[in-house]
Amino acid sequence: MSLFVGRKEELENLEALFNKKTASLVVIRGRRRIGKSRLVEEFAKGKNFLTFSGIPPVEGTTEQAQRDIFAKQLGNQIGLPGIQAQDWSDLFTLLARHAQQKQVVILFDEISWMGSKDPDFLGKLKNAWDLEFQKNPKLILILCGSVSTWIEKNIISSTAFFGRISLYITLKELPLYDCDKLLKAQGFKGSTYETFKLLSVSGGIPWYISQVQPKLSADDNIKNLCFRKEGVLFNEFDLIFYDLFEKRSETYRPIIEILADGVLEFNEICASLKYQKSGSISGYLDDLIQSGFVTRDFTWDLKSGKPSRLSHFRLSDNYIRFYLKFIKPNKPKILQDRFKATGTDILPGWRSILGLQFENLVLKNRSHIWKCLGIKAEDIVADNPFFQRKTVKTPGCQIDYLIQTRFNTLFAIEVKFSQSELKTNIIQETKDKINRLVLPRRFSCWPVLIHVNGVNESLEEAGYFTEIINFGKFFNNY
Repeated sequence: MSLFVGRKEELENLEALFNKKTASLVVIRGRRRIGKSRLVEEFAKGKNFLTFSGIPPVEGTTEQAQRDIFAKQLGNQIGLPGIQAQDWSDLFTLLARHAQQKQVVILFDEISWMGSKDPDFLGKLKNAWDLEFQKNPKLILILCGSVSTWIEKNIISSTAFFGRISLYITLKELPLYDCDKLLKAQGFKGSTYETFKLLSVSGGIPWYISQVQPKLSADDNIKNLCFRKEGVLFNEFDLIFYDLFEKRSETYRPIIEILADGVLEFNEICASLKYQKSGSISGYLDDLIQSGFVTRDFTWDLKSGKPSRLSHFRLSDNYIRFYLKFIKPNKPKILQDRFKATGTDILPGWRSILGLQFENLVLKNRSHIWKCLGIKAEDIVADNPFFQRKTVKTPGCQIDYLIQTRFNTLFAIEVKFSQSELKTNIIQETKDKINRLVLPRRFSCWPVLIHVNGVNESLEEAGYFTEIINFGKFFNNY
């Protein structure tokens, strides 16, 4: 079994279910490789554990094929090989009766695959829950899957399961301190910058991080994982999109491809793709958000603190951007083994893309910034990447990350990637941004800098920034 790091809150929430006097139905969702099954395995250590997984619904897969694999898995685990069934109800009843009188955890992994071919699958599962599974107050049934849109539509928002689900978990990327902990547990001893380069490709996806070879440098690991035809991240993109969207995957690709270059408003996305503004494109974006690949960042009115209707869509999955910008364009060369002696630093656009990857990592760990600045979560009125449109009366403005507190205090955070030490020119750059902010009366604004490769001594001595936060501090869990 692979190393397990983090997920303390999720494990505590699962463990607490055994304090109830009734059976528990749990739904866990999250993108491929995020560690859903691994979380359940860790939770189920030392407990009676039965696990089932559907098979990928490729062309030719039938509902009977899904039942057959379930029956085989069931027979192997309860000691009754050769089980056969033509109906899901029979299989669910047999499983429930086997698990009737003991503390037990049951996992239905890739639930969307399992039920994809039978329109009555979920109805039969609901009936089995009501009539059979619930009889055991020490039973936890976990429904798990990567296709978040299917789970949302068919389980979470379904009237059939209303009032029956005890716990929802949407599994997100590991926080940076757990990413660093996982790398160190594997024996990786690289610098903060080396760790950053790895995370700029993998994000906080634990399975990707677990593929790192500890005795190799970050560049050599990236080369092995991404720029060799046998590398595990070379074809990962196609697997992700087929799993999630099957034949519709080509509908979603153009959207994430244009977002790979930076944030865009809804109108800009429609214009770039020559799409009519419609519910369809909104639906596609919502699916990508639910799947964990895209984030929608709303700006807000500083005076009232209320969210604006204006928003940016951002490709927030570091692997997806890295694939689109560097692996996909170089696939023919990779297939010809032409990257064996090549470092990542020669990739066109590598440095500018690292800036976007750096912002993603920081924004996914914003609570750590609050700790560094001594800000309590309950005092925050709004926080997000912030922008204001240019009008006749107001200049255009964009802040990497802005925090507004109930004390009329703003923290304007500059997230700056550089391959060398930052110098004092960053001060004027930040001043220009803040000067374009239209501040309400009696508001103060404090500049903050987050960097990855150090700052020049003269920059620190200038005393302009309220706080200068080294990326390495994100690896401290305090």
